[in-house]
Amino acid sequence: MLEQYFGLREKGTSVRVELLAGLTTFLTMAYIIFVNPDILSTTGMDRNAVFVATCLAAALGSLIMALWANWPIGMAPGMGLNAFFAFTVVGALGYSWQEALGAVFISGVIFLILSVTGIRRWLIEGIPHSMRSAIAAGIGMFLAIIALKSSGIVVANPATFVALGDLTQTAPLLTIAGFFIIAALDHLKVPGAILIGILVITVASILLGVSQFGGIFSAPPAIAPTFMQLDVLGALQTGLFHVILVLVLVEVFDATGTLIGVAKRAGLLIEGPQHTNKGLSRALMADSTAIVAGSMLGTSSTTAYVESASGVQAGGRTGLTALTVAVLFLLAMFLAPLAGSVPAHATAPALLYVATLMLREFAEVHWDDSTEAAPAVLTAIAMPFTYSIANGLAFGFVSYAVIKLLTGRAREVHPATWIVAGLFVIRFVFFPEG
Repeated sequence: MLEQYFGLREKGTSVRVELLAGLTTFLTMAYIIFVNPDILSTTGMDRNAVFVATCLAAALGSLIMALWANWPIGMAPGMGLNAFFAFTVVGALGYSWQEALGAVFISGVIFLILSVTGIRRWLIEGIPHSMRSAIAAGIGMFLAIIALKSSGIVVANPATFVALGDLTQTAPLLTIAGFFIIAALDHLKVPGAILIGILVITVASILLGVSQFGGIFSAPPAIAPTFMQLDVLGALQTGLFHVILVLVLVEVFDATGTLIGVAKRAGLLIEGPQHTNKGLSRALMADSTAIVAGSMLGTSSTTAYVESASGVQAGGRTGLTALTVAVLFLLAMFLAPLAGSVPAHATAPALLYVATLMLREFAEVHWDDSTEAAPAVLTAIAMPFTYSIANGLAFGFVSYAVIKLLTGRAREVHPATWIVAGLFVIRFVFFPEG
């Protein structure tokens, strides 16, 4: 049955290879079941409910990817957008987490429409490659400052804004140790390096008496505190317009880039216009559907995980890999006590290491062209320094359009970039309080 449905022989794979590939992918992305509740609970959301929502959203997204797109790609709430949700939309802008979930829902619906109509492809083609790379790098820097702040390595200072914290304290020391462990294991290509790092620091923290051990297994907690709590009408207020714009842009770039990159490694795509093939279209539809479903369950935007490349490397070529990931995320719901035992200084190393991986995107910036490099740098540095992915995107798109215009190269700017830049200008002029 599996052979017939997934076309295993045609793809040159087997049930055993696909199951192992699915396990590999799950281990590399399972850290999200600890990190996502840690981040979203800062908004006042129930941590246990978010844990269940994270597992369910990941399972549902991976299941759709498996059964509809038949691609070996795991899905889960995305890093970066969860931080934007918690620390910018709720923390800095002051919206409720229910309104933020409503914004995620609307962004998912828009993403779905963009994918169905083909506008997504036009939008992707219209965004400069340097800007796309800078957005990923900037989100990485945003994650880095969150990790450094939550672990006490970086603290507030009235004279310099930020300063080095007390590195003799337990939390910063454990964070540093966790980062070293993750980096070393990842270099040695140990599957689940980030997950292992989180668990090692959690155990160390419990043994040192810094955090409490709540157990390992239990029945899944209730999801009621976050299930269907989204406030769509509240999200439609004018102040959240630019939040929805940012969510859509990042979701589109992140999903498309990840799906194309991993699919190429699996031999599912060929360079060129073939990117419009049925497999990619279905994968993007699966992505947008998972965003909508995740907002209803009670979590930030769900997206395709680049860690799926590890499963492809292990031989995964079909949706059976993603189906395995989905089943494992469902089983992970029984690990709620363990998830509740993980302190912030155990997830901070994971955030910091993911940041270092995302900063590799800087290599793709066209540094020899200042009209490309300057907007890219502004995009990236504005995200951590203003504590907002939205501001980084605004700085980048507006500066790109203006610099190209002033240097007589306005014709190089795609209409999609002009539109996005214009929308951000309108936001700053008419809704400066946002």
